[in-house]
Amino acid sequence: MDESNPAQIQIFSVEKMRSHEATCIVRCVGGIVRPGQSFGIGPTVGNIGRQAYVVLNWLERYRSRVDFIDPPHSAMVHLSGKGVVMLNEGLTITSVATEFP
Repeated sequence: MDESNPAQIQIFSVEKMRSHEATCIVRCVGGIVRPGQSFGIGPTVGNIGRQAYVVLNWLERYRSRVDFIDPPHSAMVHLSGKGVVMLNEGLTITSVATEFP
């Protein structure tokens, strides 16, 4: 992943949410977004351990799975992890270098 241009997605809507997983409509606002990337949510004030994370499992455009999206494209995505409870409309999340379970 190119650290100089991290992937960023903005949540347009949360379509479905269950315990530790969500399906959302998003717009790519920076970098290149790919399945398998981890995204941080919440405070990053010097303590990475306090930040919540989600993993992007798949991307879908026009009812077909795709390998990536870039700005200004939109897609339906499936996110999983403890951080999904923090997802809401308008939130922008940024990819992080380290993968988290």
